[in-house]
Amino acid sequence: MEILVCVKWVPDTAENEIEVNRDGSDIERDDLVYSVNEWDNYAVEEAIQICDKVGGNVTVVTVGDEETEEVLRREMAMGADNGLLLHDDAFDGSDGRGIATVLKAAVQKGQYDLILTGAQADDGAAQVGGMLAAMLDYPYASLVNKIEVDGDTLKVGREIEGGNQEMNAIAMPCVLSIQTGINEPRYVGIRGIRKVASVEIPQQGVDTLGIDAAMVGAIGARVKRLDYFVPDLGEGAEMLEGSNEEIIAKLIELLKAKGGLK
Repeated sequence: MEILVCVKWVPDTAENEIEVNRDGSDIERDDLVYSVNEWDNYAVEEAIQICDKVGGNVTVVTVGDEETEEVLRREMAMGADNGLLLHDDAFDGSDGRGIATVLKAAVQKGQYDLILTGAQADDGAAQVGGMLAAMLDYPYASLVNKIEVDGDTLKVGREIEGGNQEMNAIAMPCVLSIQTGINEPRYVGIRGIRKVASVEIPQQGVDTLGIDAAMVGAIGARVKRLDYFVPDLGEGAEMLEGSNEEIIAKLIELLKAKGGLK
């Protein structure tokens, strides 16, 4: 089985104090520590486990610049077989649709049975996986937390409201967006990192992918971020004390007073 996993290099919120820049156009990115997007890491681990069971190859792909090669090498050290960097100045400023357009072209250049993405990335939009599937006209499932291979079909479990599990049979090729908790991503050791440090990672741009530059980047973006800001702090929380019955009675009175209950 040939599996393509889409990954992204994102600011590590555990290592950084995220601040908005002076003009509100972006966050301060100087000296930020980056790491692989958490959801994508689970997707790579799942791809590796699938190929360990049924055979095949895992390719990790990212849209970015030369510095983002690090995310590819990190996932190759984890166990992915190949890396692919989609890099072109024309990609700068792409919205979710633009990123999906670039990834679609990369998918069509290969022969992949399964495409995995993380359920969401640092912007929280959770849209690239679904857009990519729609552009490819492939079956799609989001929030996937279980995958079983059954010939040319996958049995896919996905998280739905109320903590319930939905099971589907999906024919390949397909696109799945992976939820955290589907597995336990393996530890990446120094030996693995050194092993892939000098591996040449191919790059593809507008010309090699056959993309119309007007469809991607800032020019092709239909969604633009107008402003970043830190919300004003509201009033402090009111702590209710007493027994459960007393707290419930106080809460009901507060809700009535504020118009939440009649």
